[in-house]
Amino acid sequence: MERPRAARNRTLALGLAALISLPLLTSGPAQAKGNFPSPEGNTSTASILTYADTVKELERIEETSRYGVDVFTLAEAGTGVDTSEQGRDLYVATVGDGPKDVWVQGRIHGNEPYGAEAILSLLKDLGTNGSPEYEEIRDAFTIHFIPMYNPDGSELNIRQTVLWDTAANAPRKGANGQDLIVDLNRDWVADKFQARESLAFYEYWTMVDPEYGIDIHHQGLKQQYGTGDDVTLSLGISLAPGGPTLPTLKGGAYDVLTRQMHGYVYEELKGTGFITMDRYQVGNSLEIDIKGGVVSAMMLGLNHQNLNPEGHSNPVVFFETSGNTSDGSLGQKARGKSIQQNILAMRTLLGGLASGEVQQTDPEVWEDIPHAPVTGYSTDYAGTIPVTP
Repeated sequence: MERPRAARNRTLALGLAALISLPLLTSGPAQAKGNFPSPEGNTSTASILTYADTVKELERIEETSRYGVDVFTLAEAGTGVDTSEQGRDLYVATVGDGPKDVWVQGRIHGNEPYGAEAILSLLKDLGTNGSPEYEEIRDAFTIHFIPMYNPDGSELNIRQTVLWDTAANAPRKGANGQDLIVDLNRDWVADKFQARESLAFYEYWTMVDPEYGIDIHHQGLKQQYGTGDDVTLSLGISLAPGGPTLPTLKGGAYDVLTRQMHGYVYEELKGTGFITMDRYQVGNSLEIDIKGGVVSAMMLGLNHQNLNPEGHSNPVVFFETSGNTSDGSLGQKARGKSIQQNILAMRTLLGGLASGEVQQTDPEVWEDIPHAPVTGYSTDYAGTIPVTP
């Protein structure tokens, strides 16, 4: 089936010190029945965009764009499932008319808000800025932005989503009588796809067949290995470079390209005063090799319900902003810089891919990104796999 496309533009001329000017918007609870989990943490959500705010901003960006931003729902795109568990429309915005598609998603975890704000800001810039740098990106790519993958969880300020009984307009219950809650970032698995959002966005992914992907997240507070400096941004790959899985895909091509993608971002942004980067690791010294994550499924070429019979796959990286609403560490003072670093990381990567500079980057730069010596791989299929000497 056909997917919507449009021509659009954006602006990479943002100054490094410029902070985001999105309005402070008030968040409210989902208007539905049920004993939902309590909002996590004690961070004020007064400045976090709600679902309604996001839709309004998308419509405003589309109306004021100079280069054809196209905003639409998955119902308009023609997916078989096209709403969230609680019946909210799922939105996508495209910009650019290049021959290669790029997938950029944010807020798959509802309590990780700045991905949505960064995406909206970059989308606005791409739709209005006529600089040569943005023009090069528009000419190279059609970018599919998903600012709020998890609208229900976002309204509740929780990581997951709640599976919904539409007839009763209430949460579905498990055998223990508790609400059924699903982490959407662990739901693209052959025997799962429990949530409507997962089925909807998976089918749209099979319609788009992107060339690259970017996923925006939050993490807890951490310090850079070797310096003790507070980390603001971690660079992550869900299937570890050099690990048990990634070198086996596409003859090792993704093992090289994902390291080039993050190596390029690191080299370009390491001199930026307000960004302190490291590699995303868990348990102090473990790389992740998770096959059940959404972006892992993209790299693995998951074929669910025979929607991807050709086995399309694409490399994906993710950015982790330090601080989240679960631990109360999202201070208003750091909001602008946290959003700005995501914008810089995304536009730097998109620009480097469009120009071909990423593909010319030495993949060994990955080893220069600050990280603890790797002792093993944290997996969701075999526990911890130690590094073989």
